[in-house]
Amino acid sequence: MIPLPDLLLFTAAAFLLVLTPGPNMIYLISRSLCQGRSAGVISLFGVVAGFLVHMFAAAIGLSALFLAVPLAYEVLKYVGALYLLWLAWQAVKPGARSPFEPKTLPPDSPRKLLLMGFLTNLLNPKVAVFYLSIFPQFIVVERGSVFLQSITLGFTQIAVSFTVNLAITLSAAHIASWFARNPFWLALQRYVMGFVLGALAIKLVLEQRRGV
Repeated sequence: MIPLPDLLLFTAAAFLLVLTPGPNMIYLISRSLCQGRSAGVISLFGVVAGFLVHMFAAAIGLSALFLAVPLAYEVLKYVGALYLLWLAWQAVKPGARSPFEPKTLPPDSPRKLLLMGFLTNLLNPKVAVFYLSIFPQFIVVERGSVFLQSITLGFTQIAVSFTVNLAITLSAAHIASWFARNPFWLALQRYVMGFVLGALAIKLVLEQRRGV
């Protein structure tokens, strides 16, 4: 239903955005460093549950919106571009904080870890805006069911996010230690991320909708 080149491009966008520090990454790294890898992994499953809520809400909402308001695509496109520019600024602004500078968190039970992971993601504005503004750019009504396209993209994004966050959670201590010894690379990563996000925002604004 979704052409492979478009799906690969979406996968790359999802990969880039999951690497951008946000509430999920900061919470998972902090939990892993403060309470151990197992606590981080349990929290990650809570985060995945939050993704499922975002995905189904977006799939249902976009299906109705695209049918009722054709102009909605253009509005969401510019919202998405502004959001990417905001993320780019967050990466390069003076005093930007690394997610590998963890917050101190008290130990929690597995049940609470799942709940906190779920709530952290459910209330995460980064995820909400991604699903409402970046998501629609890869959906073309003429290809068929908007709902099925949304589900396909959603599970792709969840798979990318789970894989990357699992790797980060399991290696948080090693990554934090390496960056502490190599602050230059931490700063370079921020500027590279900012440049790529800014370029993606410009591309989003200039790109004409496909299939219309």
